Amino acid sequence: MINWVKVEKAGVYCPPAQGWIDPLYPQKLAFITHGHADHARPGHKHVIATPQTLDIMAARYGQNFATSTTALDYGQKMRVGEVELSLAPAGHVLGSAQIILHHQGQTLVAAGDYKRKSDPTCVAFQVVPCDVFITEATFGLPVFRHPKPEDEIRKLLSAHQLFSERSIVVGAYALGKAQRIIALLRQEGFHEPIYLHGAMRNLCDLYARWGIDLGTLHSATIQDKQALKGAVVIAPPSALGSKWAQRLHDPLICFASGWMQVRQRAKQRGVELPLILSDHADWDDLLATVSEIHPTEVWITHGREDALIHALSQRGIAAKALSLVGFEETEE
Repeated sequence: MINWVKVEKAGVYCPPAQGWIDPLYPQKLAFITHGHADHARPGHKHVIATPQTLDIMAARYGQNFATSTTALDYGQKMRVGEVELSLAPAGHVLGSAQIILHHQGQTLVAAGDYKRKSDPTCVAFQVVPCDVFITEATFGLPVFRHPKPEDEIRKLLSAHQLFSERSIVVGAYALGKAQRIIALLRQEGFHEPIYLHGAMRNLCDLYARWGIDLGTLHSATIQDKQALKGAVVIAPPSALGSKWAQRLHDPLICFASGWMQVRQRAKQRGVELPLILSDHADWDDLLATVSEIHPTEVWITHGREDALIHALSQRGIAAKALSLVGFEETEE
């Protein structure tokens, strides 16, 4: 039982390090798992994260998002107060990391958001044995079993061939999902230019600076509808039902999310081609990950906690819900 980490209103706090993991409010010291806005907030006095996550935060919030920062590479160790801190890949988005805290002969790993399925744009999840594993449970129900990403991308390519007179518009979150779709398309042999909504450009350029080859990308802000006939366009989900999408050439609306497994969600959004493509672990991968890590105890930060707690208890693993607020899942 670890007694040197607490759950407070602002999040998970480690007193011997005087640091917080993905805190909700500005703090003196924050350990940030990844660059999504529900985990990486501006205003902290000091932030420790991977170089990529710090770059993403600067791109989103400006260079002064924190008073000072420390870039920590995967596997690099540093002392923070009485605690040894290191980071391991989480496989969620570029630069995403598991926070590893070691103190008094015990190890706690906070995974942040993570996935186990293939993603050419970030380092794959690394299993780190520990005493306490802090996991998400965004898709923590047995119904959520995600298909292979490559199969979903092939569905997208089939639609592109079948509806060659239409613009294929894919709704995807601007950080991580958009770049993953582009990289998977390239991996499957699609080398035509891909067109971007303006909200996508900055982060795609950031990925390219970190050596992620996304191929030829053009702006989708083109006056002539005919120019985008038969093109693949990536846009934020909020743009799918907007006037922006109506300017495209007979758009075929796609949406890439783990939630597309729920048909009602696809129907509500007017999605013609739902792509079940998630940046979070599904039910099988949540259970497999805990089994591989073999912790003494599992803490669940957010998502479908009850089902995962029950499944783990049946396997003899103690688990509890931290009931933290502020972690969003709508854009997944």
